[in-house]
Amino acid sequence: MSESSRDTAQGAGWDAAERGTYRNLMPRQVEKVSWLNPKTLWAARNGVLASWFGDPTGRTRSRWVEQQAAAGAPADKVIRRGDPDRFSFMLLGDTGEGDDPQYAVVPGFLKVSQGTDFAVIASDVIYPVGATADYGTKFFRPYQGYRAPIYAIPGNHDWYEDLDGFMRVFCDAAPLAEAPAPRPLTRAWLRSLLWHEPSRPDEQRFAEARELRSAPAQQVLQPGPYWAIDAGPVRIVGIDTGLLGTIDAEQGRWLREVSQGPRPKILVTGSPLYVDGEHHPCAIEGGGTVDDIVRDADHHYVAAIGGDIHNYQRYPVDVDGRTIQYVVSGGGGAFMHATHTIPRVSIANVTEKDFRCYPLRGDSLAFYSRLYGRRLWLRRFFTLTEAEANAVVAERLGIPPTRAHSASARVTLRARLVAGLLGAGGRPDRPSRLRLPVRKIYTRLFSPSSATYSPPFFKSFLRLDVTPEAVRLRCFAATGNLRQELDPPLEDEVTIPLA
Repeated sequence: MSESSRDTAQGAGWDAAERGTYRNLMPRQVEKVSWLNPKTLWAARNGVLASWFGDPTGRTRSRWVEQQAAAGAPADKVIRRGDPDRFSFMLLGDTGEGDDPQYAVVPGFLKVSQGTDFAVIASDVIYPVGATADYGTKFFRPYQGYRAPIYAIPGNHDWYEDLDGFMRVFCDAAPLAEAPAPRPLTRAWLRSLLWHEPSRPDEQRFAEARELRSAPAQQVLQPGPYWAIDAGPVRIVGIDTGLLGTIDAEQGRWLREVSQGPRPKILVTGSPLYVDGEHHPCAIEGGGTVDDIVRDADHHYVAAIGGDIHNYQRYPVDVDGRTIQYVVSGGGGAFMHATHTIPRVSIANVTEKDFRCYPLRGDSLAFYSRLYGRRLWLRRFFTLTEAEANAVVAERLGIPPTRAHSASARVTLRARLVAGLLGAGGRPDRPSRLRLPVRKIYTRLFSPSSATYSPPFFKSFLRLDVTPEAVRLRCFAATGNLRQELDPPLEDEVTIPLA
């Protein structure tokens, strides 16, 4: 096993190493998604419209579910695979930008996934708006070499075209019939005037794209946008949190029903329940939360894994004497969300000693210091070495540096100022008063523009190995460098008992 980012700077991909072979997998022309492009922002307007004029996701989802039921989908939405007591599966989230960072994940993913039975994509299969036409270069092509089925749950970006592409690819669903027009001068009517409608792809090109994953062993048919998989000794429950990170009452009733029973369960969700040192329990229309269901001892959840945030985080939360692993796994290919903005962790009895993230906060700060140095034409001022960044983060959090050699790096006034400006997390008694837009609402605008096309990319994916006794969860890194491509570094590992 190669050294990881917790061992050395080279393990993190900071050395001027040989670039990986992933570009050989890419199409000749790649459309780069720019989240500062007004055209992209306008195409992705449905999330804003839903927050202003009411969210229609629940009603649209119900229509999809009703259509699938009429087509013969099982009423309980459970996929019964009948896997043996010992099996393995892959999980990665927020994959589909179709550029260098996504394809850089593929070689390591294929290597680590050998012998696995299936894979799950947790949130945002396709950027920017989930269009059917984008599945060729952002799904079928990158994963054509994975010889097993891929299941998925949608993220908010998959909903920007009313889930049309997602349902066609994963559920073989026909387009929805046109909904009745809303009453004039209502909020729904105002929303409909601006709503981004599903686009129609070139059918011949789409058929050619599907041929890339046409082997019998790769085929899958989901019952809908939310589902459960009974595999070996566990049940994997996937929920659809729509445009705004909530679930409707109909899906809430299903979730409560499918969570019954003594079988150990793993939740997969598009909106993580613990993230960035905060608790987001995920509201259910009509009352209650998703995390209420996860925490109920009668439901036997052992883990809850969410996408949406483009990095890796893990919180082992004690719930009445049981440990539930709350995991963020959104590093599958899209731009990197910062981890250095996560403050010193102290939530639900989880402390810094228990918390894990990738990239390390220091590496995230070094990455963003280079980014802002380029963006503001102030490279000499902003750019921090990885050693400086790790040392100043350790000082701000009041913890030892994760990499031993960073302890010898001198923390200068400039490093402290840059860390503060870039929103590096700290202790509650030492808040930063002046920050550039890296965290909170600004993340929606500036983190998406953090996409880079040269290593290190700080991408990640999971492998889960299941036995009757336990689930072994491992997080592997993809930097874009050949060294980590040939031998993907292990960034985190935990064994989850099933007894």
